[in-house]
Amino acid sequence: MNTATPVETRTDPHLSGVFAPVVDEVDVPDLPVEGGLPEEIDGDYVRNGPNPRFAPLGAYVYPLDGDGMLHRVQIRDGRVRYTNRFVRTPALVAEEAAGRALWPGITGFGQGPGADVVGPGLAHTPKDLPDINVVRHGGRLLALAESANPFLISAELETLGRETFCGTLPAGITAHPKVDPRTGEMVAFCYGLDEPHLTWSVIGPDGVITRAATPVEEVDRPVMIHDMALTEHFVVLVLAPFFFDVAGALQGGSPLSWEPDRGTRIALIPRDGGPVRWFHQEAFWLWHTANAHERDGRVVLDYVQWTLPGGLVRGASTGSLSRLELDPATGHSTRTVLADRNMEFPRIDDRALTASHEVVAVSLRTASGSVNDPDTLGWFDTRTGNLAVWQSSGLALGEQVFVPRPGDPDPGHGWWVTYATDRADLTSSLLVLPAADPAAGPVARVHLPQRIPLGLHGSWLPTSE
Repeated sequence: MNTATPVETRTDPHLSGVFAPVVDEVDVPDLPVEGGLPEEIDGDYVRNGPNPRFAPLGAYVYPLDGDGMLHRVQIRDGRVRYTNRFVRTPALVAEEAAGRALWPGITGFGQGPGADVVGPGLAHTPKDLPDINVVRHGGRLLALAESANPFLISAELETLGRETFCGTLPAGITAHPKVDPRTGEMVAFCYGLDEPHLTWSVIGPDGVITRAATPVEEVDRPVMIHDMALTEHFVVLVLAPFFFDVAGALQGGSPLSWEPDRGTRIALIPRDGGPVRWFHQEAFWLWHTANAHERDGRVVLDYVQWTLPGGLVRGASTGSLSRLELDPATGHSTRTVLADRNMEFPRIDDRALTASHEVVAVSLRTASGSVNDPDTLGWFDTRTGNLAVWQSSGLALGEQVFVPRPGDPDPGHGWWVTYATDRADLTSSLLVLPAADPAAGPVARVHLPQRIPLGLHGSWLPTSE
């Protein structure tokens, strides 16, 4: 039986203040709007993020621990509605019945509750953590975990159950699959402790698997990979030397080991199933990619680079927007820093995925502190090299997502949206910034009925799709 004590939430920086979990699930229509909400906006912004229902046991490792909670702002004909719901996994349902946490976090590896506590079906199983991202594909809304089964979510944000794609992907997929706008295919990867340690797969536009889990060659150890990129012809995976250490975890140590002497390997996987092409660089880590595309026979990847896995390894430097260029013909690769600022959460207009992109939106921390707690929004212009910024006055800001103007392919004719929380009174709002001049600040603020904890990733879901 797990004897770990609950974490003191009032003193944990990622369980208090702007990060503090919320437990109320509400559904509130007709929200007040400050400024002019563009009348063309019609759809849902849904964001996921870790939100422990009960005080975690033993330890809390942000951003990998915590129950998932979906926050949705729905815009229809100028009226705005807010809804939030937990992603109710079997473990969370059991904990709600008990009225307390029963599973430890990732540092309590192999210490799940026994059959006397949760019954034989859940005994000694790891807790599902679909708290990282949310996407819609093939008519399904999916709450995504870190290389595990997603959970299927209804139109009203109710949890319908674990999604295995009719049993064809029983191990699950990444939290960051990529959808090719040209083909409608969703490409994903999954890492695991057992062989094969790394696979990739393809899900067709209709949600049916067109490529089953396919092993990636020459991966002989379980390795953590958070994100991926996609081009017209390649899947791009960056394998930093961040390896799972099961033996160490069972003895009370960290489940992950940073081994920089092994360097970072980059895999270009031909989407037609051809052999993997490997590239080697000095050790670096990335949480998130912005996009990749092909240019003059090379693959160009824009991403946020760290010298260590920031947030998980002490001493990690701040993230900087960087570019990696890979030449499949020669095996040569180069790295360039595009903007050396304390940033994360790079996003583009998703309609440009796999092709060249003009703008990378990022969230920055200009004051001292963690990049997990941004106070500034930025937009890097890949054509000019300029980083435009909008610095808030006392707001904690999240990841930005692009909202296109319906029927207009110009990426300058849309909006960037993000959740923001006032650090003084802990009220939250949805900010709407014009893509043509985002540094001018929001054109509209939707005032939300409760605080939204700083969290992770989301999607814009147009009503027309």
